[in-house]
Amino acid sequence: MSDISVTVGPFRFKARLETDLAPQTCQHFSSLLPYRQKIIHVRWSGEGCWIPLGDEKAPFPMENATSYPAPGQFIFYPGGYSEAEILLAYGGVQFASKLGQLAGNHFLTITEGAEQLASLGRLVLWEGAQDIVFAEDLAATRQP
Repeated sequence: MSDISVTVGPFRFKARLETDLAPQTCQHFSSLLPYRQKIIHVRWSGEGCWIPLGDEKAPFPMENATSYPAPGQFIFYPGGYSEAEILLAYGGVQFASKLGQLAGNHFLTITEGAEQLASLGRLVLWEGAQDIVFAEDLAATRQP
């Protein structure tokens, strides 16, 4: 499985797991599917939205790590200096916490629907937390 559907409020995206670049992160994330959470606007990092995961440290190392995810890239921070989280960049991001700059594993990239990212960011910023659902993209799985 490498294709994921992502639904955030009224927005729908297709995304690709970066299994070659972040295999352990992708394996862990895939084990959570279907995954439902709330996504909120970042506090420190710029134009991004995040899923706070609390103090539980994720069971994978740093791999394919970046502090500057491009719009449409998801990063998974396994915890340590700050709480574990998943972040989606919708514009310019320098991933950080109140302790300073961090890096997270780029593990998932939006492949369809990226033109909706700015609208998603505005919705989360002005309307607050939104439901987010990640699921295996069954339509992509059925193709020959």
